[in-house]
Amino acid sequence: MPMDMSIIIISWNAQEMLLKCLGSVYGTVVGDNFEVWVVDNGSTDGSPEAVKKNFPDVKLIENDVNLGFAGAVNLALKRAAGRHIVLLNSDTVLTSGSLETLTRFMDENPDVGVCGPQLLNVDGTKQNSIANIPTLATELLNKSLLRRLFPESYPGKEHNIEEPVEVESVIGACMAVRKETIDGVGPLDERFFFFLEETDWCKRMREGGWRVFFHPGAEVYHAGGGSAERVNTRARVEYWRSRYEFFEKHGSAPERMALRGGLLVKLFLGTFLSLLHNVVTLFTSVTARRRLKLYSTLIGWHLAGCPAAWGLGTASQEDR
Repeated sequence: MPMDMSIIIISWNAQEMLLKCLGSVYGTVVGDNFEVWVVDNGSTDGSPEAVKKNFPDVKLIENDVNLGFAGAVNLALKRAAGRHIVLLNSDTVLTSGSLETLTRFMDENPDVGVCGPQLLNVDGTKQNSIANIPTLATELLNKSLLRRLFPESYPGKEHNIEEPVEVESVIGACMAVRKETIDGVGPLDERFFFFLEETDWCKRMREGGWRVFFHPGAEVYHAGGGSAERVNTRARVEYWRSRYEFFEKHGSAPERMALRGGLLVKLFLGTFLSLLHNVVTLFTSVTARRRLKLYSTLIGWHLAGCPAAWGLGTASQEDR
């Protein structure tokens, strides 16, 4: 009997969350016709040893360095045997029947190549689980405002979606992908370290004739998305690099120029306002100081020529 599902989890120094994630996999997925791959990106916190001890059935790939999300996933894709491939962040916790809901919907709709669940914060509130393909509008304007003003074009958590709906892309914290689809469009693009690789993938799949769906009936807890107060500066820099990379790959020359110019205007304006805020509050606001540090780092990164290796190995998958 063919393997039904291959679950791929990428981890980097996230032992406690990884073990909780694996516990939810084995506690919610029914039957034994699935396999679990964990790709460890050079952790130093004992994650590989903990996986071997607590979940001996897991197929473990140990990397010496952090290859990023795309690079690590692609290693497992080469070996995965399932009809469906499920990408799962190590900071997620599955609910009962969540993965079966996604894969059953795909089996019932043969033209669906990707299906993503409703992601939840640890308190049960909704996270944004749908992503639009990046455009000048999404990257230069306020995404929350776009979702409120144009819900048909920019669906999100602000609106009550009760039935599966076709979307441009889903968030990669959890996504089920048809193996046949991957065979047709290829693996993740490793130019993206750990941002926008799933969005690029969904775009390529849609261009290949496959449909992408969001399914609100499948719910998955995602701890990383709930930490809005934390600012991982290196991860934010990597997100900026991925945006430039996405437009370099898919955008026209005028779009690339408009994106870079618009983002730089926003960056310098934000830096000025943040500096002013810090001066007025005598640098007593922790949030304002963190924001100023972020802006300063982004300016420094631009002055250094936007190097690709700026944040490698310093920000984890859980910052997605």
